[in-house]
Amino acid sequence: MRFSHQQRNGIFLLLFLIIGSEYLYYKLQNRIKPFHFDLEAQAAIQQKIDSVKAVRLQESQPKIYPFNPNFITDFKGYTLGMTNEEIDRLMAYRKKGLWVNSANDFQKVTGVSDSLLKQISPFFKFPDWISNPKPPYSYQPHINGELSFTEKRDLNTATVSDLQLINGVGEVLSNRIIRFRDSFEGGFIHALQLQDVYGLSTEVIERIENRFTVKTPRNVQKVNINSAKTEQLVMVQHIDYELAYEIIRQRTLRDGFSSWDELTKVKGFPQSKIAIIQLYLSLD
Repeated sequence: MRFSHQQRNGIFLLLFLIIGSEYLYYKLQNRIKPFHFDLEAQAAIQQKIDSVKAVRLQESQPKIYPFNPNFITDFKGYTLGMTNEEIDRLMAYRKKGLWVNSANDFQKVTGVSDSLLKQISPFFKFPDWISNPKPPYSYQPHINGELSFTEKRDLNTATVSDLQLINGVGEVLSNRIIRFRDSFEGGFIHALQLQDVYGLSTEVIERIENRFTVKTPRNVQKVNINSAKTEQLVMVQHIDYELAYEIIRQRTLRDGFSSWDELTKVKGFPQSKIAIIQLYLSLD
């Protein structure tokens, strides 16, 4: 067989390329180091990724702030993980005028599981007189025992000398009580207002309430907190203009208050005075 000059050159070039490719493959194969898969390193990296995911997941969960379980709404109960039946049991219990005063009471009333109770009970916030009850006072007053409503004197007609019959109420305190009462046209709405008299301790107030009550309360037209204007709110004890503006601002953001618990979360709200404030306001 005879090849032309160009054919011979083509054959030689093809052989050269084949041999050169084999040579380069051999050289490169000797230089490439075998890859060793480090299982421990991969596990450490995966652990870091899982930790970051857990942190992000925790941050995305809705935060729970301290709250009074007596004022749980349907939405609040749902976010806490309660079932409709458990929420309904609590609502029915509260409609009877009864109160939950501990985590155990809450579980008995609602029937929530131990796991859910363990999760949410650290956020329960009860009134101070429930969480930190004071020991009974040691000495006996001049007048012992609590009278019935009929037997009690009207606090709105009591005189300075009447009040001084109570152990712990001297001339200064009795005059201070009368002056505070008379600062309201019509007197007290409720004996709760004794809490605002400077110098009266809890024990002395209890002794006064054992002998006196408000039988002729001042007539007050309660204002709906969800429609009240600034001028109406500032007429309520313990609410000034700054707090009134904040209440209205939060009311707008929340599209209205559905519970007293929501109202107490307003910035600057005097939570210890909520019972007195309720004498002037309503949620309806």
